[in-house]
Formats: sequence, structure tokens, C-alpha cells
Amino acid sequence: MTPLALSLHDAHAGFAWVVVVANAVVGVWALGAHWLATLRVRAMWVAIVVAEVSIFGQVALGVANLARNRAPGDDFHIFYGFVALITVGILYGY
Repeated sequence: MTPLALSLHDAHAGFAWVVVVANAVVGVWALGAHWLATLRVRAMWVAIVVAEVSIFGQVALGVANLARNRAPGDDFHIFYGFVALITVGILYGY
């Protein structure tokens, strides 16, 4: 493995936690805002956009890692990455 491939792999693995935690936080925040009007502020929507855009960054890191390593990836892992992208598109369209 080249140093760049290793760093892409590490970035993809590390950034996954950013995506998971960011989406969990905004999910809990939005759920709370459903019941408490005081939580319904513009900052919540900005945080939601940042969390959802982080998914695109995560998929981009995964695709770059896969392309750089030129090795076949785990089919389910790749599938779930693109399902996440499609889900964001559906949520945006909704």
C-alpha cells in the first residue's frame, strides 16, 4: 500500500465517526425540536445541512480510496455508501 492509499483509508475510517456523530446529534436535536419550539432555530438547519453534506465527503473519500487502491471493495460497504447518498437526495426532495 502506498502512503497516499493508507492515508485515504485512514481518513475514510476516521471521518466515518464524524458522519455518524454529526448525524446522531442533529437527529436528536431535530427530534427534540419536534416537541420543544425553543429548539427550532436556524442553527439547527445549518447543522443538519453540514451533517448531510458530510455524507458526500465520506462517500468521496471512499471512492477515492477504492480508486487509489485499485482493489475490489466490499460490495455491501459500497452499496450502503451510495444508499446514504440517495437517502440524502430523497430527504432533500421531500
